[in-house]
Amino acid sequence: MSEIKKYMEDLKKNKTGLKGILVIILIFAYGILGSYYIMNLNINNSIYYTIITIATVGYGDIIPVTPLEKFFSTSLALTGIGLIAYIFTIIITSFEENLHDIRSGRHMEKRLAKMEDHYILCGFGRVGTAVYEELMKRNQKVIIIEKNEDKLEDIEETENVVPFNANATEDKTLKKLNIDKSLGVIVTTGSDVDNLFIVLTTREMNKDAWIISRASKKENIKRLKHAGANKVISPEVSGGTDIYFAAVQPNLVHITQKHGIDYLEREFEILKKHNCHLENIEYHFPGIKTPVTRTIGVLDEEEKDHFIDMVKNNPEVHESMDVMYETVNGVHSHWISGPDKSHVDMVIEELKKEGNLLGVNLDFKEINEFTKQFKE
Repeated sequence: MSEIKKYMEDLKKNKTGLKGILVIILIFAYGILGSYYIMNLNINNSIYYTIITIATVGYGDIIPVTPLEKFFSTSLALTGIGLIAYIFTIIITSFEENLHDIRSGRHMEKRLAKMEDHYILCGFGRVGTAVYEELMKRNQKVIIIEKNEDKLEDIEETENVVPFNANATEDKTLKKLNIDKSLGVIVTTGSDVDNLFIVLTTREMNKDAWIISRASKKENIKRLKHAGANKVISPEVSGGTDIYFAAVQPNLVHITQKHGIDYLEREFEILKKHNCHLENIEYHFPGIKTPVTRTIGVLDEEEKDHFIDMVKNNPEVHESMDVMYETVNGVHSHWISGPDKSHVDMVIEELKKEGNLLGVNLDFKEINEFTKQFKE
């Protein structure tokens, strides 16, 4: 019944459907009035004769006699059956299209309701696309909200990606996104006004949500923070990568280890096993406050294999890496990212069992003590 009701509401907005109904009414009016005045039938028989003529039943109990009566009956039969067939075709097609839309809407609502441990990306312009690419590199789940359907044309719906053509500034849209089960809400529309509204509404819906917002203008950074954003990034000085790292901050962990280059392959195996990534490496030189940092980014399998192969089989690379690790006495740190905190925790537990982990989220003073302790 709800589907029929929805169809009737849509039909009111559909001019073709309304015109079809109007034509049907006019045909019946023509038949009834013609039967009454031309065939000289009473009102009941006029309705009866109109129906059986349009339906081409023709029981023969009422027979047109005069040329005018015959012309009227023929025109009613031909016009009626032709137009009604055409109109019903249009109505049925319209009904099927609306039914498909209803089912598609239900499908989308079910997909959105099933999403857990996902990121919600509001806005899919230049910055949103850059953030999406960072999320995909790390196999994260994401719902993309974009009101311009054309921007979502090339995004295929998968188990981890749900493109949703809707306006993120509307309360009804945000209520469908399972915010309470998400890892974070990333707001990257090109309008600071829209971003402000989305941040404010999201914070009202979930006081514990982790919200990252883009600010197109620096002067709006404070406003967005006051509205409830945990982090505000300006593309004027940052890009999609910075917004991504701000979004995954609750699931980023800084670990400090001590090992040599022969352990690198095993380290990559543990990370791969739990679907996590090394984002960078920090070499801690004894007595130097600031570590030397090298950004790794996300390495695919081919890149990892190539790197390990060079370390193993290229004497120059092996020697230079060995000297670096010996200089820092094997003490170095990584930022680790994962699909969620539980996966990162599993990596940490496994590294602990391996005996190479010195600590998690240590500050510089604590790390410096290790560099002194292991200094030869």
